[in-house]
Amino acid sequence: MNLEMQQFKADFFKALAHPLRIRILELLAEGDKNVNEIQTLVGSEGSAVSQQLTILRAKNIVTGTKEGNKVIYTLKDPMIIELLAVARQIFNNHLVDTITILDKFKDDDELTAAPKN
Repeated sequence: MNLEMQQFKADFFKALAHPLRIRILELLAEGDKNVNEIQTLVGSEGSAVSQQLTILRAKNIVTGTKEGNKVIYTLKDPMIIELLAVARQIFNNHLVDTITILDKFKDDDELTAAPKN
């Protein structure tokens, strides 16, 4: 069972491993959208958006519901919104760490560059 869970997680994160797919999920976190809406918001070709939506559908991360001549996409699990928020927080933590390290180097440079009397 543990191996199955690890495989699920690996496959799940592989499905998220593309910047356009992440952007699509961020947009869907704001509300359901059709392909044209997503395409307009990401400023990408429809074929690229459709290709990424196909991958997200195949991994059960989004679902598509036909409404007239359009397919409306929605997040399969609202916890995706929380996952994206956690990823954003991890990014921010790394950014803070990087800034802290850069500030330390800057302080060290200022100390070593100070004129000696």
